[in-house]
Amino acid sequence: MVWIQRRKLLASCLCITASVFLLVTLQVVVELGKLERKKFKNSNGQDGHATMEEPTHLYPLPGKEALNWKNKPDTDNYPIMLWWSPLTGETGRLGQCGADACFFTINRTYLHHHMTKAFLFYGTDFNIDSLPLPRKAHHDWALFHEESPKNNYKLFHKPVITLFNYTATFSRHSHLPLTTQYLEGVEVLKSLRYLVPLRSKNILRRRLAPLVYVQSDCDPPSDRDSYVRELMTHVEVDSYGECLRNKDLPPQLKNPASMDADGFYKIIAQYKFILAFENAVCDDYITEKFWRPLKLGVVPVYYGSPSIADWLPSNRSAILVSEFAHPRELASYIRQLDHDDRLYEAYIEWKLKGEVSNQRLLTALKERKWGVQDVHQDNYIDAFECMVCSKVWDNIRLQEKGLPPKRWKAEVTHLSCPEPTVFAFSPLAPRWSSLREMWIPSFEQSKKEAQALRWLVDRNKNFSAQEFWALVFKD
Repeated sequence: MVWIQRRKLLASCLCITASVFLLVTLQVVVELGKLERKKFKNSNGQDGHATMEEPTHLYPLPGKEALNWKNKPDTDNYPIMLWWSPLTGETGRLGQCGADACFFTINRTYLHHHMTKAFLFYGTDFNIDSLPLPRKAHHDWALFHEESPKNNYKLFHKPVITLFNYTATFSRHSHLPLTTQYLEGVEVLKSLRYLVPLRSKNILRRRLAPLVYVQSDCDPPSDRDSYVRELMTHVEVDSYGECLRNKDLPPQLKNPASMDADGFYKIIAQYKFILAFENAVCDDYITEKFWRPLKLGVVPVYYGSPSIADWLPSNRSAILVSEFAHPRELASYIRQLDHDDRLYEAYIEWKLKGEVSNQRLLTALKERKWGVQDVHQDNYIDAFECMVCSKVWDNIRLQEKGLPPKRWKAEVTHLSCPEPTVFAFSPLAPRWSSLREMWIPSFEQSKKEAQALRWLVDRNKNFSAQEFWALVFKD
């Protein structure tokens, strides 16, 4: 009898533990979803993240010149590209991509149309609620995802990323790399428009810290706030965002949309250094946090992409946190540069001379098929749509010649990030005490979700959310 009671007690404890884990995980997902929806609604024609932390991006409707038609287009003669995640919001457009034309739409009634050739997914909104299943042999899946991994961890595991035929991601290995998505061009790097002379910065140092930090997305997977909190015990930092704030921006600049305003630029340009810390640590995930200070003539103290050295304008244009064993060592180096004009100027010499020497960066900017905030160029959504359209047409032409179609497939390198970590000098708080402690278990959970999703998709049948979660939590 006692043995039976013990087993019941143990079973109850396990159920409670599992329930708590599921509830907390779902809460994290819900909160992230709210953040993304809020960000998208506040876009005002831009990516416009709803926090100071994130970038401002153009998300315009594709600028392709549409082909003219008097009535409904003859979709029987054009491949249909169906946006399963309605990023563009277009109900239908016959777009020209070079010599090819495709019909782009978010109208799901085209799911079973015989000319539907590709399904386009926006990564942040990719979910298991509904997928275009069963997937036919001629149905290509294409993924557009330029965002942080924290927005949808499932995509960053091999079982899910390899579901797609084509990708446009921040990785240089993607079919359409978006690594430089936050950089307008070489000229903005060379520009001296906002540069404050070093002599003036030295005078400003009487009331400003050497370092500035502006983040309002607190406790992300990179654990950056823990690092900055420790750094602030060794060197003075002016922090304007919601995270570790000790200084306020003028009222007119507190709106996150003001982060690309002239007034905000002028405030940041007064500083010698800025803490440019990404919200996640992934190869080639490089945001405006890195490019903005370079445009303003401020030396970025960078933490994020391990491959950042491949994208520096010159060998000495940023201070890399990864080269210092502890924040106190970084603080010591910052103080040394702060007191030695000759050493400091070595980090801005490239800008003063207008010399961007990194050939990889120059080539990437020259060869990309899209522009940033440039009305004379396609944007990267245009480029993504046309990449898929052109590849679909290539296969149509091969089949017309009696040749087998070429099969494209995404690789794990197209969207791969390591498990989040925390800094050793900053121990974890009591479990479930904050979002910060949830990133590692959330990442582990996403592995199970990715495996479950792949197994269900490979069956090529529609499935329910209940089936999915039952498989995720299966022993």
